[in-house]
Amino acid sequence: MSGRFGRSPAVCFLLGLPRSGTTLLAHLLQHHPDIVAPPEPWLMLALEAFGRVDQRHPAGSSLIEAATSEFLGRIDRMLASRAFADSAYDQYLAEAGKRIILDKTPRYWTALEFLESVYPEAPHILLMRNPYAIAASLKSTWGIPLRVESPHSISVSGLADLMLRLPDAIITSLADLALGLPTLAAHRTRPRTHFAKYELLVAYPDEEIRRLLTGLGCDPAAVASAGMRQADYLQSSSFGDRKILQRNAVDQSSVNAWQSQLSVEEMQTVTDLVGVELLVDLGYEQELLHAQQAGVLDRGREVTELYRQTFRTWWDLRSAKAGASSGPSAAGESVHMMAAQLQQALLASEADRAGGLDAIRNRDAAIELLRGEVTRLERILNIR
Repeated sequence: MSGRFGRSPAVCFLLGLPRSGTTLLAHLLQHHPDIVAPPEPWLMLALEAFGRVDQRHPAGSSLIEAATSEFLGRIDRMLASRAFADSAYDQYLAEAGKRIILDKTPRYWTALEFLESVYPEAPHILLMRNPYAIAASLKSTWGIPLRVESPHSISVSGLADLMLRLPDAIITSLADLALGLPTLAAHRTRPRTHFAKYELLVAYPDEEIRRLLTGLGCDPAAVASAGMRQADYLQSSSFGDRKILQRNAVDQSSVNAWQSQLSVEEMQTVTDLVGVELLVDLGYEQELLHAQQAGVLDRGREVTELYRQTFRTWWDLRSAKAGASSGPSAAGESVHMMAAQLQQALLASEADRAGGLDAIRNRDAAIELLRGEVTRLERILNIR
């Protein structure tokens, strides 16, 4: 695709959920003299969203989107995106004096089709981590709450009500587990995708790094060992896991920390979000067994699918991604449709609450009636 622009830079995308260990893996891989790993470029997400700007933009967000959509509709948008990305990656590589750029960016799971369209030949490294451990890290590092209200009665209306009351940052982190994890899991079958697990990485760092370097066409002998070394490049950046700055060795201390960090209710939330089937498919049967022995229930595929559908509606509503390729009019219709869906769910939630209040009122009325009957009987007995 980039032949008309000359040589294409060697790009590798490192994929994984936030808090899954991607910063550590990128740091270890860039010990190789051929590889540079910027903290987090987020470049492809910005290119995929090109033309969509904040509604407060003084030039008018709808005008900008309409004009760029009309203009880009007459050219090959993927070719233009590739030209820009090539130029940006090339300049970064030239500055670093390296051959391969490793783009490690959280939430690239939301733009996998775009990555494939722009860089179909690029190798991917897919890093997985135990979802319970990811959740524990979200809780301890970012303060993300993991308990879902009314755990014994889950409904679309209840979830919609909960999601619209929580900050976007919290819902986005939970959406990573509900939507991002199955999306990345399905990506394992893509050609030129190298699969890795966090637990193996920290247990056998030298072996895992050599295996991945070989997959990328790099000489593994150029790296003596997968030690931590300095991470000064993170000091000047606002992105990447800051905890890596405090580590002087790769260790396994974080692998089982979740067992003491998560309550049974929090483990239940993670199990519901991810689903028992996916946990088993990813090889985390023992972790699931531990959670079940602690009291976690398998509430079935239906509950997990309910979470996914609700999070998907929320995500599309926030990004208006469903109609972006069809122009602003279709995007607006899509947003209105999804907003109506959530509004309908909220109305149902209000109806549920109203029904509950009616039941409480009926119960209280029955109690008062019984009290009155008891008082009447007591009076009769006293008279006698």
